[in-house]
Amino acid sequence: MAEALEALWPGELSGEVVVPDGHERPLRRIRVETAGHPVPDARSAAAARRALDQAAELGPDDLLIALISGGGSALWCAPRGVAREEKADLLNALMAAGAPIGDLNAVRGVLSDIKAGGLARAACPARLATFVISDVPGDDPALVASGPTVPGPARDPAAILRRWNVPPPARWPAQAEGEAARGPVRLIGSAREALAAASRAAERAGVNVEILGEAIEGDAETVARDHAYKIRAIPAAEGPLLLLSGGEVTAPAPAGSARGGPNTHYALALALALDRAPGIFALAADTDGLDGRAEGAGAYVGPATLPRAVEAGLDPAAMLAGFDSASLFDDLGDKIITGPTGVNVSDFRAILLNQRFINRD
Repeated sequence: MAEALEALWPGELSGEVVVPDGHERPLRRIRVETAGHPVPDARSAAAARRALDQAAELGPDDLLIALISGGGSALWCAPRGVAREEKADLLNALMAAGAPIGDLNAVRGVLSDIKAGGLARAACPARLATFVISDVPGDDPALVASGPTVPGPARDPAAILRRWNVPPPARWPAQAEGEAARGPVRLIGSAREALAAASRAAERAGVNVEILGEAIEGDAETVARDHAYKIRAIPAAEGPLLLLSGGEVTAPAPAGSARGGPNTHYALALALALDRAPGIFALAADTDGLDGRAEGAGAYVGPATLPRAVEAGLDPAAMLAGFDSASLFDDLGDKIITGPTGVNVSDFRAILLNQRFINRD
């Protein structure tokens, strides 16, 4: 996003872009900094403070251009009313419980000086333009990176914590007040666009396409079983069919126990649910190249996945139950390794029914 802005912007331009380690690109006018992701660190706090301080220096003749994408919640961390460690523990408990990204970011916004419109308040009275690449189901800009330039969503954070049985902080901070800089908010990338592009590519290759949903949320294992059920219900026919879906699934595991991410967990669960069904191949990956806290973006599966795992002395069902999907795909060599992609439009899943004429009952 920053590269494109530098290429297109004809006038004076300065600022900073904050990215995870390993995602740096050379820029000429915009400074590149790194910070912790998916867990914020001291660099995240320093980056957020710099952004707020720079925004506060702007006047009515200045324009603040905000480039917002998934991952920003960790890269900009400015706790309000709680210590950074307390906030991290709270969010880790929500993630372990399986809370979706929308709930996580709604809670983050209340506990932050920069989220939920905090950057826009710091920038007032400057002009503002926000460009968003969405990684959240539904594409609410108030939830992408917890909405630094957009007022927080109308969600009760206390109710969210009760829903997921997570104890609240010792005290909630007072509601943030003050005028905010205003300006257009434009969505320039999303799961819908990614699925549409994949659909066009498949159709050019002569493959029929069905989109199962662009905003699928929930437990990865449950979603995988649901997709397997839908596959078995599809009438047999000649020719291949590609099933596409996006959104953001979760793989809630006891803290520190998981080896793998939501997409490898989904892939292994799908392989088990399909149980060697012939002619069906699938991939599941996070579009930013990082599947949760796991190395790699996701994994491939097919009819030979389970037999190969058993031949290698692995127990796929036990590894799924132990949230150890990454070890299985590492051993099989079926991890998807892309490196940083520079964009995040949530999860991408593709299931190819390559021989629809085969009776799969």
